[in-house]
Amino acid sequence: MTLSINTYQDVRGFNELAGEWNDLLHRSAADTVFLTLEFQRVWWRYLGKGDLRIVTVRDDGELVGIAPLFSTADSASRRVLAIIGGVEVADYLDLIVARGREEEVYTALLDYLTWPEASDWDVFDLCNVHQDSPTLALLPALAETRGWSTSVAKEDACPIVQLPGSWDEYLQILDKKHRHELRRKLRRAEAHERLRWYIVGSVHDLNTEVEAFLDLMAASAPDKETFLTPQMRSFFRELAHVTDDAGWLQLVFLEIEGQRAAAYLNFVYDNRVMVYNSGLDWQSFPRLSTGIVLAAYTIRHAIEHGRDAFDFMQGDERYKYHLGGHDVEVRRLTIRK
Repeated sequence: MTLSINTYQDVRGFNELAGEWNDLLHRSAADTVFLTLEFQRVWWRYLGKGDLRIVTVRDDGELVGIAPLFSTADSASRRVLAIIGGVEVADYLDLIVARGREEEVYTALLDYLTWPEASDWDVFDLCNVHQDSPTLALLPALAETRGWSTSVAKEDACPIVQLPGSWDEYLQILDKKHRHELRRKLRRAEAHERLRWYIVGSVHDLNTEVEAFLDLMAASAPDKETFLTPQMRSFFRELAHVTDDAGWLQLVFLEIEGQRAAAYLNFVYDNRVMVYNSGLDWQSFPRLSTGIVLAAYTIRHAIEHGRDAFDFMQGDERYKYHLGGHDVEVRRLTIRK
């Protein structure tokens, strides 16, 4: 069996692969919103740097692998190959390979990285790879047979709640203390007559709602205000529109007395809710645990709509575990010549 390799080195690659990219993603073990064509293209447009290198692997014309990469120099002047999406804003990343074809596609990709036109790299950096990925199981050994060194390290934890069939069943999976605390926080918040939560939909102006979310996000903590540079704000605006068009966006707000108190920007993808970012008005409502309350409403909504999981994604903040999260790790695989 002979596999063919092709490399796209500019944004036209996204357009040329548009009819096949997500189809392959759905046939892979790495199916996540962060590897969709939509996310990858927006990330590269606003946050990408260096040289784009989208590597495709085909079997008799059929697309069986995509390595969405870019090449840049690190602080030590080493040439680094990394996955489009980076560490900061893409919680899960990987190579995209048809199920059952992993070993042969990885082999073809590593062979390609020895070719003269593709060998200008020192480090192959694969970040935010799910702990159960075939990439972690197979790629290190294949790389080491070429005399390259490899290392795998924990990147972060992603607390995930596997959702039961009803809200009452969900409450029972919490330990007694946290179940009591959640009920108390809900009662306290619901004592306000003018409390409501809503999911942004067709009756809302998405531009207005996204700006409100970004302002709440910036107000949450000094590091978030610093994080939200003009460039990053543009990335979030475009991403919201693109994921809304695809049917994946879930932007939710909690209002108290007409004032936005908390918000989550989530994705609904592969029948799971994925908590991407949050915003809180700590100063106006310091005693109401508005973030917890809105998370609980969103979890209940997910259960009512038959979702499989509620994924808090990266970060080991305590509230995620109080609400029933159990860790899945994302890891970093580094290959060095």
